[in-house]
Amino acid sequence: MKLTGYEDLRVQRTISNIYKAFEKLICEKEYQKITVKELSELAQINKKTFYRYYPTLDDLLTEMQAKYAEEYLKEIKEYQYPKDLAKSVRAFFTYSADQGEAYDKITSSVVGNYVGIRQQMIDNVMNSTWGESKKFNLMTDWQQNALLNFVEQTGLNVYKQWVSQGKQEPLEDVIESATLLMQGGVNNFLKQNK
Repeated sequence: MKLTGYEDLRVQRTISNIYKAFEKLICEKEYQKITVKELSELAQINKKTFYRYYPTLDDLLTEMQAKYAEEYLKEIKEYQYPKDLAKSVRAFFTYSADQGEAYDKITSSVVGNYVGIRQQMIDNVMNSTWGESKKFNLMTDWQQNALLNFVEQTGLNVYKQWVSQGKQEPLEDVIESATLLMQGGVNNFLKQNK
């Protein structure tokens, strides 16, 4: 349930507890093994209360991913593509680094329910950013798909590698490497496809 801020404090607390419990369970086990019963117990609510707000765990996961996407899009809403690609890379990595372990698990997952939900979030972000670019919209569908796949996979794979290695590399070094890879690839691709 997306909160507007006008809900009763009990409702706000219940939704907050559901989110916290869900994030804790995401960190502890595979998504397929999370049950409404254990989530409800951890959130200190009964199962009926959970179902009042969410028909399924997938709906809760979808809402969580939409919230991540919405918050990230607020940070980059003024960016123009491809001009602000470097700013966008920095925003992605700093935003992602601040989200916590549950976000990292969802973002780094290679199989299961997180992948589909994550792809919906990525598609939303890509369409809201690159979809507004004049240069991008002059490309063929094939060129657009190639460019978006490159940007998406490069950023995501660099982030996954950083997470899998325990975030030992300084964030600034990771951002610099990802920016060089992405900007070099995008700039060369755009030059070739004028």
